Amino acid sequence: MAMTDEQLIERIGQGHIVESPGEMTPEYRQTLIHILTVSADTELISAPSYYTAARNVPSMNNLISALAIIQDELSHAHIGYRILQDLGVDTEALIYDRDPKQFKHPYAFDVPLRSWIELIVANAFYDRAGYVLLGDVYRHCSYGPWRRGLAKVDKEENFHLRHGENGMRRLAATHREELQQAIDWMFPMTVEWFGLPDSLKTHGKQIGYRLKGSTNDQLRQTWLRTAVPLCEGLGFRVPAHHERATDAYVLDYPLPVDFDEAERRWLMDRPITWNDVLVRWKRRGPGNAMFVEMLQRGRRQMRETVERH
Repeated sequence: MAMTDEQLIERIGQGHIVESPGEMTPEYRQTLIHILTVSADTELISAPSYYTAARNVPSMNNLISALAIIQDELSHAHIGYRILQDLGVDTEALIYDRDPKQFKHPYAFDVPLRSWIELIVANAFYDRAGYVLLGDVYRHCSYGPWRRGLAKVDKEENFHLRHGENGMRRLAATHREELQQAIDWMFPMTVEWFGLPDSLKTHGKQIGYRLKGSTNDQLRQTWLRTAVPLCEGLGFRVPAHHERATDAYVLDYPLPVDFDEAERRWLMDRPITWNDVLVRWKRRGPGNAMFVEMLQRGRRQMRETVERH
C-alpha cells in the first residue's frame, strides 16, 4: 500500500532522510520540485546578471574573482537542475524553452547591475540572502541528494558574501557615495527577496516535509542580523535598526513599498500591498528578457544550425 502524506511527514519528523522518488508521495515530490526550481533558477540567472556588471571591473584581479563567482553560480544551478532531472523533470526544456517570465528567480536579479561597486554590494547582500536561504535548507533538508549537494554550495556562497564584505571595506574609503547609492536600493531589494510575511503565507508543506526549517520572517531576520551591522560598522545608512526590547531588527519603513524601476528607487512614503508586489514579480523586471536570452541564445543558434544542414 502506498505511503500517505501523513505517514511520510511522521517518518521525516523522526529523522528519516528521503533518498529516491520511490520513497515520496506525489505532494512531497511536487513541493520538492517547486523549491528546487526556484533555487536552480536563482543560481542560473545570477550568472548573466553578475556578468553584465563584471565586464567593467577595474582590474584583472577583480575580473578573475568575478568570473570565479559566476562559475560557482552556474555549478550551483547545475546541482539543482540535475536533481530535478532525477525527479523526472525535462530540464532541457526548463532551461532553454521556457518563456523568460516563467523563470522563478527573485525579482532582484531582473534589475541590472551597472557597475563593479554594485556587483560588490550584490555579493554582500544577494549572496548573503542565498547563504541564509540555502544554509537553512542544508541544515534541515529531508531529501538526501540535495542536502549532500548543498555542502559545496554552502561553502561557496559564504565565499561570495565574504568577497562582498571585503570589497565594501576596501571601497569604503574611496567610493563612499557610490556605495551608499547602491545600498539605498539594494538593501530594501534584498529585504523583499524573502517574500511574503508569515501572516500572509503558510509554510506547512515545506516545513512539514523538512525541505526548509525556518519561515520567511525568520530568514529575513537572520539576514538583517548580519547585513545591518556590516553597513553600520562601515558608517553607511540603512533603513533598519536593532530594537533591544525584542532583540530584533526592525525596518524603518512599511514593508512593502513601491519601487521606481526606471530610477531604481524605493518610494518609502508610498506603501503598497503584497498583491501589488506579486503583480510586479510576475511582470518581471527590466533585465529579465535580456538575461534569459543570454542563457538560451547558444542552444537556439545550435538548433538553427542543425536545421539548416
